[in-house]
Amino acid sequence: MSAPAILLCTVMLLVPLVLTFVLSFNAYDAETGPKAGTFTLEHYAAVLTDPYYYGIFWRTLWISGLVTLICIVVGAPEAYILNRMRKPWRSIMLLVVLAPLMISVVVRAFGWSMLLGPEGLINGTLVALGFAKVKLLYTETAIVIALVHVMLPFMVIPVWTSLQKLDGGVANAALSLGASPITVLRRIVLPQIMPGILSGSLIVFGLSASSFAIPGLLGGRRLKMMATIIYDEYLHELNWPLGAAIALLLLVANLVIMLGWNRMIERRYKKALG
Repeated sequence: MSAPAILLCTVMLLVPLVLTFVLSFNAYDAETGPKAGTFTLEHYAAVLTDPYYYGIFWRTLWISGLVTLICIVVGAPEAYILNRMRKPWRSIMLLVVLAPLMISVVVRAFGWSMLLGPEGLINGTLVALGFAKVKLLYTETAIVIALVHVMLPFMVIPVWTSLQKLDGGVANAALSLGASPITVLRRIVLPQIMPGILSGSLIVFGLSASSFAIPGLLGGRRLKMMATIIYDEYLHELNWPLGAAIALLLLVANLVIMLGWNRMIERRYKKALG
């Protein structure tokens, strides 16, 4: 029964990944393009020895980490409030949380560019209040704000799903025995929702690190992240092997960070339950 799913995954994921891996080792000539059948490590050497790429890698990873942290701080309480709501307010709030997913990322990015621009609503409000304009568009701040807006539902839903499995009687019993609400949240609720926080953080970090539309539209041409660099190498420079090498290095970095984060959270989760 699983054969069709395995076949689909192989065709749609593994085959392109293998082809990208092979392409990353092909030599490149500016006049003739990639040379199939050749083998070279120059693309990986160019990326791993150039401080320019180090800076872009670092910017991509720290922005993704910051977005993930903000989504945890905002999304976990939001999911808890959502879980405590009664019908029909719960359904209305859930619709509000999921509403951004119904709009194209490009449309949302353009919306944020209008809000954060020099003549946008935010700067207009600051001027009306007597403050000077601030530069928000084409900055890392703009990228973080827009990514949090886009990624927040991917944190709220897993945490809310974990809360659905939580037995409310346990928390009530702890309160009846004299535990404070803070202690109940820290000792009972938080350990139970750690799987949801882990799932949400992995999704948010992975999607943020590979995001293209928001960094491309709100970061501009000078403030680059890894996805925009890969795009430039593929479509502007036509250096497909170098773009493939950068994409694979980004994939490896993501996997190392996400697997390390997964192991750390799971260890703390087991310790809290044990």
